[in-house]
Amino acid sequence: MAQWETGLAAYGGSVGMVLAWLTVVGSASEGARRLGYGPEITRKIVHIGAGHVILLAWWLALPAWMGIAASIVFAGVALVSYRLPILPGINSVGRRSWGTFFYAVSIGVLMGWCWPQGYPYFGVVGILIMCWGDGLAALVGQRWGRHGYEVWGEKKSWEGSFTMAVVSALVVVAVLGSVQGLSWSLVLTAGGVAIAATLLEAVSKYGIDNLTVPIGATAMAIVLTRLLG
Repeated sequence: MAQWETGLAAYGGSVGMVLAWLTVVGSASEGARRLGYGPEITRKIVHIGAGHVILLAWWLALPAWMGIAASIVFAGVALVSYRLPILPGINSVGRRSWGTFFYAVSIGVLMGWCWPQGYPYFGVVGILIMCWGDGLAALVGQRWGRHGYEVWGEKKSWEGSFTMAVVSALVVVAVLGSVQGLSWSLVLTAGGVAIAATLLEAVSKYGIDNLTVPIGATAMAIVLTRLLG
């Protein structure tokens, strides 16, 4: 209990910024709902926006234990929300997807993995690829997807998968480029991560891509960065 109290006191301002950001994201989603936008749009606002807490955690140097604790809490709320309508803007009761649960778990896993190792930016890469890549791929596929394909009963579109690959590569270049600078090895890393993330998103079911994509993208980024120097 003492560690929690000391930690919260020391990082009170930073935690407040994170909570303020989540409030903005939630308000934007609710505002979109009130303006008549469908549930898919309101969910994607939360999907894309909420994951940026890991970016704030990196910039504000929040400790790993704090991210893990928050992940456990939100994962528990997500489990309850599948039975009770406490997150109507994100889940539908009885919806056949564990995406919200895996979303929370992935943030805790990556903070627990990357923060102690001294490379939080790799964890940021994985979560932002999940947020922006997966989120925009779904929106593009639904709006402009004309060339479909199916994997294990899951319907996808080539337009959506292309969007996933491009956005994933851009995330890698933006995040890792800010740390190590631009280079040909970074471009190759971005390409490899983009391919891995796109394949993982294409073959995942029941929302597990919210776990496989960020963890797989992070692992690939680490491996390729080490191999390519």
